[in-house]
Parts: sequence; structure tokens; C-alpha cells
Amino acid sequence: MADFKALLDNLGKKIEAADPAKMKGVSAVYQFELSGDNGGVFHVNVEDGAPTVVEEAHDSPNITISMAADDFESMLDGKLNATSAFMAGKLKVKGDMSLAMKLQSLLG
Repeated sequence: MADFKALLDNLGKKIEAADPAKMKGVSAVYQFELSGDNGGVFHVNVEDGAPTVVEEAHDSPNITISMAADDFESMLDGKLNATSAFMAGKLKVKGDMSLAMKLQSLLG
């Protein structure tokens, strides 16, 4: 299990390797609330498809995604599908569900 900083580094690498066309035209703030050991709160600010990871909470995110830190790590590693996690109750979404679908296409 990676610590919180390692999770953010892994997310940053995943975002850098992603196809920017998949998020083109998206401007939104995605807040992540990770529970459990090595959890924490951070947000990803997307400005016209260009994402930036910020290691703090945002005052008014467009969407908030809550899940266990170890499930988030599994999702980043491709071992857990986001849709399956949502259906199983491991991933909770508050806000614009269409933004969640766009994030899934970015993260794979």
C-alpha cells in the first residue's frame, strides 16, 4: 500500500501519460476524499482539458469522489474498474455524474 504522497505521484504520472484529447473542453474541479490508512483529500483542477493535481481540499468542487485509499490505488493500477467500484459501493460520487464518466475515460 502506497502512502498518500506516492498515490498522488502515481496519479500525476497516469495523467501525464493520458491522451489530452479525452478531456478536451472539460473545465471542472474533481475533489477526491480518500479514507483509511494513507488517505487524504486533494483535488484535480481541469482547465480546458489540462489537469493539475492540488494537494488540498477545494472550496466548491464540481464533483466529489469518495473511496478508500487502497481502492483508489487499485483503480490507478488497473486492478479495479471504476464502474465496478461504483456499483459495489466502493466509490461514491457527489455532483455531476457526467464529469465522473469523463474522468474514467482519462484514467482508463
